[in-house]
Amino acid sequence: MGDRMTIRKKELRRKPFFDAVLEGKMTLVECQEKLKISYRQVRRSFKRYCTEGDDGLCHKSRGKKPCNTYPERHKSKVLAAYREKYIGFGPLLAAEKMQKDDGILVNDETLRLWLKKAGLWTRKRKHVVYRERRERRAQFGDLLQIDGSIHDWFSIGKHDCLLNMVDDATGTTFALLDTGETTLILLTCLKRWVEKYGIPNSVYVDLKSVYVGTKHLKNKEDDSDEIGGFSVFQQVCDALGIKIVKAYSPQAKGRVERKHQVFQDRFLKDLKLYGIKTIEEANQYLENEFLSFINLKFSVMPKDAENAHRNAAIYGDLNETICWKIKRQVRNDWTIRYNNEYYQLREPDDKNIIKPGQFITLKKYLNGEIRFWADNIHIKHGVLSRKPQAPSKTKKYYIPKEPVGLAQRNHILKKNSQNSPWRQSNSALYNRKAFTTTQQKSSS
Repeated sequence: MGDRMTIRKKELRRKPFFDAVLEGKMTLVECQEKLKISYRQVRRSFKRYCTEGDDGLCHKSRGKKPCNTYPERHKSKVLAAYREKYIGFGPLLAAEKMQKDDGILVNDETLRLWLKKAGLWTRKRKHVVYRERRERRAQFGDLLQIDGSIHDWFSIGKHDCLLNMVDDATGTTFALLDTGETTLILLTCLKRWVEKYGIPNSVYVDLKSVYVGTKHLKNKEDDSDEIGGFSVFQQVCDALGIKIVKAYSPQAKGRVERKHQVFQDRFLKDLKLYGIKTIEEANQYLENEFLSFINLKFSVMPKDAENAHRNAAIYGDLNETICWKIKRQVRNDWTIRYNNEYYQLREPDDKNIIKPGQFITLKKYLNGEIRFWADNIHIKHGVLSRKPQAPSKTKKYYIPKEPVGLAQRNHILKKNSQNSPWRQSNSALYNRKAFTTTQQKSSS
């Protein structure tokens, strides 16, 4: 190796022990105990030291190129692809996308070292306050964490909502994108989850009004009869037998909060990579490809293999359960008002089913359809183009068309006062006063 050589401290530490063995002051067994390596390695290293001297202490592969290293041509190809398409991607995600979309194989740790050396990527360290970890639930479907992630998903300055549902036991995820964290997208996701997996035992939500309310709706027919929670979601969960657990801090439902980071990293970059610009296209990509990949990669096996989901078939048609249910009173002209729209009810076969003044149930389904129900019987209806006109009232008083004098006006008012509804309702009182006045005049 010439006049100079590179040697590590660990290797140089063996020299005095080997010299002691050569001088007869120590045996190879004692040397092996001091160096804390195997006897075969001590004997092999000592033999090489005896034949090569100090050079025998150095590792033989030092300075040589590994046999499994990537060629420089491949490295340049990988870095060029990263600069062109994957700027901002982490090493693991970039390596997966290169293998899937470009057919370029590279180890994620190797790519990390290349990107770090080229100055294309640096790790962002996050200093998080330590909190005690809550253990996962034992069974799949025992607890479902739900939350919305408000973010600029399409990088156009407009914030939309990704509603995320994560099973606490396995990390299985379902999500859909919408313009906001509304009741519509919440009920839609819940219905899709129930159709795919079954009815969960409980859900973990925060205190937003779309999930839970501070009041209770009451039946207008009987104030003591509560028909469910203030929010529509509470009423649906009550109908399906799902317990609602309230979270008073984001850290309480940390699994769904951490899953937001996965979507804001991987899903956001996929939208940009594949040129997805609308909510419909994003939801189609979520259901067809992204969610299955995320669940396959990040889901874990539950402690208990038994599934805690309940069969949804016992509830019949889910569309009749997962919907808006609103009480409305039938008017005298058999019309119903809802959201500033007027609906004309059709007379049913059995005329005793509904009557004016009776409360019936209005159901609004997820597809926007509206139906009216009375005692589980569907009432047909039609939509009115304008507000129904109230019947005109007949005028009881004579109103002259031409202007009159003071004397004539007093005469008209006195004549009209005889037809006053208030005077007619108190006719007995006025007749008694008139009779008393007549007696006084006759006596005088």
